[in-house]
Amino acid sequence: MLILMSKECPDCHGRGYEVISTEVCPLCKGKGKAKSVDFMKISEKDLNSFLKNGAVCEKCKGKGSIEVTKPCEACEGLGKIYTCKICGARIHNPDDADEEICTVCSRSQYVYALDESCDLKDLEAGKLYHGAVSSIASFGVFVDLNPQVRGLMHTSNIGVQPEVGEALIVLVKSIKAGGKLDLIPKTLKKYKTIELEKELPLKNSSQIDTSMKGRHIRIEGEVIQVKQTSGPTIFTISDEGGFIPCAAFESAGKRSYPHIDTGMIVSITGEVSPRDEQVQIEVMSMKRLTGEKEAAVKARIERAIEEKASPADIPFLVESEIMEKLRPRMLHVAKEIKKAILHSTPIILRHHADADGITSAIAIERAILPLITEIGGTDAEYYFYKRAPSKAPFYELADVTRDISFALEDYARHGQKMPLIIQVDNGSTEEDVPAMQQAKVYGIDILVIDHHHPDDIVDQYLIGHVNPAHVGGDFGVTAGMLCVELARMINPGISDTIKHLPAVSAVGDRSEAPEAERYISLVSDRYSLEKLKDMALALDYEQFWLKFSSGKGIIDDILDLGDHKVHENLVSLLCEQANAMIKEQLETCLFNVKSQKLANGAIMNVIDVENYAQKFTFPPPGKTSGEVHDVLSKKYQDKPVVTIGYGPDFAVIRSKGVLMNIPKIVRELREEMKGAGVSGGGHLVVGSIKFVEGMRTEVLSRLAEKIASVEVEY
Repeated sequence: MLILMSKECPDCHGRGYEVISTEVCPLCKGKGKAKSVDFMKISEKDLNSFLKNGAVCEKCKGKGSIEVTKPCEACEGLGKIYTCKICGARIHNPDDADEEICTVCSRSQYVYALDESCDLKDLEAGKLYHGAVSSIASFGVFVDLNPQVRGLMHTSNIGVQPEVGEALIVLVKSIKAGGKLDLIPKTLKKYKTIELEKELPLKNSSQIDTSMKGRHIRIEGEVIQVKQTSGPTIFTISDEGGFIPCAAFESAGKRSYPHIDTGMIVSITGEVSPRDEQVQIEVMSMKRLTGEKEAAVKARIERAIEEKASPADIPFLVESEIMEKLRPRMLHVAKEIKKAILHSTPIILRHHADADGITSAIAIERAILPLITEIGGTDAEYYFYKRAPSKAPFYELADVTRDISFALEDYARHGQKMPLIIQVDNGSTEEDVPAMQQAKVYGIDILVIDHHHPDDIVDQYLIGHVNPAHVGGDFGVTAGMLCVELARMINPGISDTIKHLPAVSAVGDRSEAPEAERYISLVSDRYSLEKLKDMALALDYEQFWLKFSSGKGIIDDILDLGDHKVHENLVSLLCEQANAMIKEQLETCLFNVKSQKLANGAIMNVIDVENYAQKFTFPPPGKTSGEVHDVLSKKYQDKPVVTIGYGPDFAVIRSKGVLMNIPKIVRELREEMKGAGVSGGGHLVVGSIKFVEGMRTEVLSRLAEKIASVEVEY
């Protein structure tokens, strides 16, 4: 049975009157006490009160003043505002209304459309309903009012024989014993349709558990995934409580509710059913919500997510003036990541394939995976998370092409949203822009946590950007340091697990910032400086062989996030193999290094890594150049040193004591040398340059001139 739609009057808050003013009580003159008492009428209880407190004035109830009121104009003194079920118009006299229908609508006939959740208990004899012919017999026509409710139109009541599947309007003449419906067909020229839903309690996903098995409930939320199985269609619904799977079955392997897709706001009624120690809803009906109802559900969900997504504003593991200045940006990025998880947006975590990039990514991974699993279930990691290394310290077109391709496949296969891409230890430079432009075409949001020297042009493609250069810092505050602190904001419970990662990042990126020393000291009781260096080397070595694979499991063991004994044995073995290869590479390269003193006093060392280093093995050109630079820096200990490892179309630059700005040099070379195809970047004093092979000699000569013109530290 439907009830009249009403809501509390917002003007009088349900009282039905407004207070105009207050006046002194005319009976007690403001004293609140009665002048006389009739003891023959007073009760024993009131007598005791009178002896203690005196007699209370009957008119003002002891207040000494009375309120002067008038009926509320907004609700006409009713305390509630009533509206028509059909048109939403105001009903001024609900006592005269035809049930839930206003006077205008009551002049027209109205027909009920039964929701799929309705049963016989929701029907009333004498009312009109929409139906469809399901079958025809010699004695009459069977009509489905919904999948659960069927009635019979007897042959004697049928004029023109309908066809199976034909829609019609029927009058429920009577509901007989056993739930049999006697129907009569009706032809109406003018009518209004009322959708009739079963009155079920509205729950959110956090309120549903296995103790509610078999109960019928209603939920409202956003469809965030549609997965077709060999049996039912599984709709994953997000609401203010979290997520819940809803199984709808039409026939084996056939898509149920094909008009319902991801991103839609829906209302679902169904039965609570346990499944694999969790719960799901066996769908009885599902409807898309639009207009005000859709907006209200969206707003309700967003309010809950905003509250849940608030990150933990906790102290950093070490003191850092730079990171304190970055705290607002870090909190913003942490909140965006949590919001993505709560919205069940897939996350792609992109990182540079070196020790700093790997530790950065693992810190974020350790923070978000428990939240993804908690919200989306045990298999959520498979659907909603992917970590992928990038060979270059920027977002390459090959990377974004793979990411978009995977995202589109997941959308087609599982109906998933476009992902959030988190870039760590890359993403700040102009070289990232072409890939970001492609991501923007597909509406993909990007967050960046990086310490490479940033270019302002990238920020228009990002929803959050953390970089120490924004607050006067430099690359000494590594991406690993930033990501560990940001991960703790997302999930403070993982602090002890990941607190050694910034130290590994610091030694891997050779940071000389004060923060590096503090992070190394923080874990010195557990890891010596040599142990930290071994972990960094093992990461670089193993990632070289992993190439584009994330190396999940192996990377965890290298970083001592699993079995400690396995960690020790694995790092020892990998470092032994890596050092042997480095030694062999150096024996070849050092013999072929050419050195010269520049005009500014710096020693410039160059090595042709294409012709005088072993290719396609560890260490790669960048690492080889770094190892050569370390050896020569010790040789020229008190002098500024620059090492350039070059190939046919690239050059890798390492320096000590030379105050250059590699991103600036790259821009100048690109402007000055037309046709050389110069690009590249990196940190201020460590980076790489690309160019066309035919211009190698000219580019390297001009590069040497620019290095010779900058200041040196000693």
